[in-house]
Amino acid sequence: MKQSEQEILKRSKEITENYFQFLDRHIENVVAGTVDQFMEINQIASELFLSHKHLTDTIQKETGNHPCHFYDLKILDEAKKNLLQTDKSIAEIAKTLTYDPSNFSKFFKKFVGQTPGQFRKENN
Repeated sequence: MKQSEQEILKRSKEITENYFQFLDRHIENVVAGTVDQFMEINQIASELFLSHKHLTDTIQKETGNHPCHFYDLKILDEAKKNLLQTDKSIAEIAKTLTYDPSNFSKFFKKFVGQTPGQFRKENN
């Protein structure tokens, strides 16, 4: 493999790692209340000094999935953690994650296959 191809692969991995690290920090900040809403992918790309297209293409090439896929999964992980480790109401958890409670339930059910209430009940 040529040197330039190796550099491109190395940079792709670096972009992917930076994206995942950024998501983790960003979601922590939203949950902590230091940031009041989730950023759009184009805003994240800008924070990483990349174009939206370059970030999307790189993540998709490296992982096989769109960046939004991982964003949603990380938000769901946080929701599940809150459902299982706290006694916060589902509405409180939704608000912490910047969702309207009814939209949060739809979002959660779409990915998990059950409502947040059902998930909490079955896993506690």
